[in-house]
Amino acid sequence: MPKNPIHPRSTRRQACAALGALLLGAGAGSALADAAYPTKAITLVVPQAAGGANDVIARVVAQRLSEQMGQPVIVDNRPGAGGTLATAATARAKHDGYTLLLTADSSHVIGPALYRNPGFDPVKDFEPVAPVATAGYVLVANPSFPANNVAELVALAKARPGQYAIASAGNGTLNHLIGEQLQKAAGIQLQHIPYKGSAAAATDVVGGQVPLSVQSLPSSIAFIRGGKLKVLGVVNERRVAALPGVPTIGETLKGFGQAPWYALFAPAGTPAPIVARLQAEVARALDQKDVVERLASVGCEPFKGSSAQLAALVQSDLPKWSRVVKDTGATLD
Repeated sequence: MPKNPIHPRSTRRQACAALGALLLGAGAGSALADAAYPTKAITLVVPQAAGGANDVIARVVAQRLSEQMGQPVIVDNRPGAGGTLATAATARAKHDGYTLLLTADSSHVIGPALYRNPGFDPVKDFEPVAPVATAGYVLVANPSFPANNVAELVALAKARPGQYAIASAGNGTLNHLIGEQLQKAAGIQLQHIPYKGSAAAATDVVGGQVPLSVQSLPSSIAFIRGGKLKVLGVVNERRVAALPGVPTIGETLKGFGQAPWYALFAPAGTPAPIVARLQAEVARALDQKDVVERLASVGCEPFKGSSAQLAALVQSDLPKWSRVVKDTGATLD
């Protein structure tokens, strides 16, 4: 018999102690990794094409975050299916803070109402980081279009149902849904023409291929200032600073109005210290005068808030947009 027999309970105690030390060490390593974040480039996924509001906002914010955090922040445009494809792919990315989503309300809370299987759950699959900005949206027309305001458009469209076309950034996008809302509110029928991005839609309205479009100001402000597009009305609930003399659509069609937002999300499971760091960096960026001025120059405004406030916004907007989809009968034609 061995001189120093090993008791089974002693073996279990030693094993548990060793496992505890291993887990403690792993936790400490994770904490250290979180504290050092970021140590490499961050990818900022934008689920829309270049040139639209989401892209413009993302590039302003990415540049400032890169300067603040000392690592490249790379904007990765992945348009398609109203933003749901890129959103779903980001939900499946590693939850380490190096793949983030800067998205519009259209992709995050409208997509799930329009698509039977969007490929993601906007609440369960993401950690809300922070709201970033709001954007001005406008109903624009080719300068040759006979209507100069919303009332004149309504009169024309009622006289010729279905004969006027309205371009959007694609099926399921925010300007598609706003166009559907406009038709329902005004009691008119327009022909929806989906494009692969806001920039392409705006270009064809400028060229006269399509007479109308709902556009974000970042994607259309240069054309408006250059006289290549005329604004029939502002989509937002109140007039926008970039076009103070242009009435809102709601001033003609009572109750009409939206407040489009853009926000930063991380895949679910991203460590809380990383989420907190990102929220703080976004808040810091939005306090910078040059960031505010760059956003204002394209018709946007900073939208400062916490992760909890963004989570509450998502929860409140999901049923709202579900009702819009139902009420307008919007389809992915």
